[in-house]
Amino acid sequence: MSEKPAAAEKPAPATVTGRATPDPDERKQTLSKIAFVAGGLVLLGLVIWWLATLIASGNEQAAKQPPAPTSAGTAPVSPSPQATRSQLPMDGVGALDYQLGDCFENFDPEATESRVVACTSGHSAQLVAVHRYPESDSYPGIAALRQKGREICQGAGLTDAVANYVLMQRNAYPSDTSWAQGDRRVDCYVTADKGNIIMESLIP
Repeated sequence: MSEKPAAAEKPAPATVTGRATPDPDERKQTLSKIAFVAGGLVLLGLVIWWLATLIASGNEQAAKQPPAPTSAGTAPVSPSPQATRSQLPMDGVGALDYQLGDCFENFDPEATESRVVACTSGHSAQLVAVHRYPESDSYPGIAALRQKGREICQGAGLTDAVANYVLMQRNAYPSDTSWAQGDRRVDCYVTADKGNIIMESLIP
């Protein structure tokens, strides 16, 4: 018998070992994506920096601007300070507004108003003692008010300067009418015998 020729053996498929090598086109696409993301981050950073600079410069300009006027062409106006005892003389001071130590020019104990002056200028009287009754007290009567006036005048601490003048003591106290209107004070004054000759304070 004739022998058949042996069939040619097919070569075994090659075994692939190790990692697959990436395709060159895929590598290009990956690099493009990375570059795009990096560029986006840089652009975002620039926008944030620009906004921060814009806000900071706006705040600085606002701080440097002067305050706006209250009306066209006018600057803000401050209220005028009220007169105080340091701004003397003061005319038309009411009797119930007299303060301990006030010195008076041309003093009239019957007047409802007086001119208060600096005690270092010529004056004829000074308020040297004050007593105030409580609001809840009822009217004590003229005799009691006179007695209280004597007491506070005797207790007034006067300086040695009283020896330089001829002085008298006077009292002022409320009537039943003024008491009903809230007047609760008894005042003691020292007054010169003539004119505005007192040139100093007579209480410490």
